[in-house]
Amino acid sequence: QQRKAAKIQPELATARCSAGLGEGKVKEPLLASECNELPKAEKWRRQITEEISKKVAEIQNAGLREFRIWDLNDEMNKLLREKGHWEYRIKELGGLDYAKIGLKMLDHKGKAPGHRGYKYFGAAKDLPEVRELFERNPCHPTEDLG
Repeated sequence: QQRKAAKIQPELATARCSAGLGEGKVKEPLLASECNELPKAEKWRRQITEEISKKVAEIQNAGLREFRIWDLNDEMNKLLREKGHWEYRIKELGGLDYAKIGLKMLDHKGKAPGHRGYKYFGAAKDLPEVRELFERNPCHPTEDLG
């Protein structure tokens, strides 16, 4: 299955679907800007971070089918964008500035492996389309990121 370059770039969204929310979990507001309480904003950021961690562990499995790898990678990119929205909102509400103190997802050369803001994780870095993309544009490394 050939994936077009346009499909590699997911559309930007500030809200995510309820996918991944299990029973007992309350769905957060669609927009981080709708949250006006710092403890709740911290809670939603923490929940997103946990979801990202689970997906990082899952995408490490090189035995996954290609479509599942793409789905996981897309979900992780959406979660990372959403986490950024919550971190910005937390700063607006007087909380920590996670952009300054948070971990950066960089390789050994200090660069984020990705292409135009879209990042590749685990087994996704080994997909033929991704390898080809980085061979054409070698300034973005593909090693050493979860």
